[in-house]
Amino acid sequence: MTGPHATIREDWLARHVEPVLDPEQPILDAHHHLWDRPGSRYRCEEFLADLAKGHNVCASIYVQCRTGYCSDRPETLRSVGEVDTIRRWASAADTSVYPIKLIAHADLLLGAEARAQIEALVDAGEGTVCGIRNTTAHHPDPRLVSNPKPAPAGLLKAETFLKGAAEVAKAGLILDVWAYQTQLDEVFDLATANPDLTVVIDHLGGPLGAGPYRDNPSAHFAAWRAGVERLAQLPNTRMKIGGFGLMVMGKDYHLSETPPSSEKLADDWAAHVDVCLNAFGANRAMFESNFPVDKGMFAYPVLWNAFKRLARPLSADERTAVFHGTATVTYGIEFPETKKAIQGGYGFEAAS
Repeated sequence: MTGPHATIREDWLARHVEPVLDPEQPILDAHHHLWDRPGSRYRCEEFLADLAKGHNVCASIYVQCRTGYCSDRPETLRSVGEVDTIRRWASAADTSVYPIKLIAHADLLLGAEARAQIEALVDAGEGTVCGIRNTTAHHPDPRLVSNPKPAPAGLLKAETFLKGAAEVAKAGLILDVWAYQTQLDEVFDLATANPDLTVVIDHLGGPLGAGPYRDNPSAHFAAWRAGVERLAQLPNTRMKIGGFGLMVMGKDYHLSETPPSSEKLADDWAAHVDVCLNAFGANRAMFESNFPVDKGMFAYPVLWNAFKRLARPLSADERTAVFHGTATVTYGIEFPETKKAIQGGYGFEAAS
């Protein structure tokens, strides 16, 4: 399955290399994907190659992207194959570190009947499944697509979806939500209707900068900010900071002759990051790579250098929170401070 993302060009990314800033800073990459698609392979080996470029990424969270669905189970249980596949890949790559937890897919439109699917995912994960995510980002403009299989309109506010979300809370799991800024009122209603459910908002709450949103950007920024600040008023919400390489956000780094520097990225992203940190605070916000989706726009070491530049005004405790503390508390992860500390301690056994 192909996706509407910038093409990864390793030779282009190699045109800009910079020293790693603050290489001892422990990091938990709170959001990445793995896949093996036609013309695009990013399995554990490719992810580990990016991690080996200097930052102290001690652990990561894999987020569902329809990898490895099984065809020999009922429709509602095919996503269990994704859990099995990622665990198998991690075992074959001889990694006991990445990913440390998984966010899986359960069809929440099943309502209360989603419980059986959630239980099957948890059983397959053997302690590694920490959350659920559906494909929910939707916009009627065909230029605003960030998923190879876009979500239908109104999914987040469907009564059955709200009941399915309640099953996520009952299972003690987190709900990740990827929605555009035009859907943030729906996310607010979802979180309000399920006060016992922790809702993690992916990719800054989907600020839009492509298609019709290239015009009058200040007005669109103000609308996005209002939605984010309203969501932050709910105690059961959290924010992931990242996803700037998504085409819908309107950045065109991939069209330049050379990849962007971390200084360039930090300058471009500062206003959005400030809004998120001011609204949620460091203890309810976390950095994410969104790789390999964003890799067509900038390199992994440059991305984390940009985040480190943006975190410089924060206190030491706040930096700890956004780089790993918030994610570990939110997803219930026991986080080690160095890569060596977790070798053999938090890995996957081979999936059956």
